[in-house]
Amino acid sequence: MDIKDLIPHRDPFLWVSDILEHREGYIKTSAEFPDTLDFFNGHYPEHPIVPGVILCEACFQSGAAMISKQMQANGNSFKGVPVLTRILGAKFKKEVLPNDKVEIEVNHTETLSSAWFMKAKMRINSKLALSVEFAVMLT
Repeated sequence: MDIKDLIPHRDPFLWVSDILEHREGYIKTSAEFPDTLDFFNGHYPEHPIVPGVILCEACFQSGAAMISKQMQANGNSFKGVPVLTRILGAKFKKEVLPNDKVEIEVNHTETLSSAWFMKAKMRINSKLALSVEFAVMLT
């Protein structure tokens, strides 16, 4: 299934490439950051790195895809827009550079009303680059 069938995000702000694995309460995705992306021209041009906000957004989009897949599995349609409502404890451990491919794992930890609480880890070659906790609400 194409990621565009699961979440409303589109280029130039779609940061998830593929879904590698999914089961209830868990998703593993991948994202690539080609050196042709415009932000590399201005985000530390002498030593370009992917901005942390973009890395976090890839995690949030992966979480939205997990919600969509879980709702479909439960016979519900994904209506509304997944909106980020909380970010907790983002920890950046390794720079993500041009042409890096990352893997993102998101675990669903709790649902309260229409808020979904999740934890994400992003890795490059099995090395932790980012961990973040967040919540998404369907509006």
